[in-house]
Amino acid sequence: MAKNILICDDAAFMRMMIKDILTKNGYNVAGEAENGLKAVEKFKEVSPDLVLMDITMPEMDGIQALKEIKKIDGSALVIMCSAMGQQAMVIESIQAGAKDFIVKPFQAERVIEAVKKVVG
Repeated sequence: MAKNILICDDAAFMRMMIKDILTKNGYNVAGEAENGLKAVEKFKEVSPDLVLMDITMPEMDGIQALKEIKKIDGSALVIMCSAMGQQAMVIESIQAGAKDFIVKPFQAERVIEAVKKVVG
């Protein structure tokens, strides 16, 4: 059965690109969110197998959204994405419970490799 993935990024172009990569590789995009608040709402709504979460977003950033999602479901699987390959953010994300970290601009192979590693 295809894994359901929630994509959260404030850039519509990025969501479209990620969705394209995932669907071409047999994954199902369960929903999309353009900020952290919407990501948390969508997570409750669709209970995805995995969340791909951007860090820098309006309303609520990805790290805050990750923490909120972890409160809802401690076993939630989240991969963080960010253009800033800042060490501190990577560490903060991992400490908050992220399973992996993808730096933008990313290659399709890297996205699939991370997704496979986390959800199979």
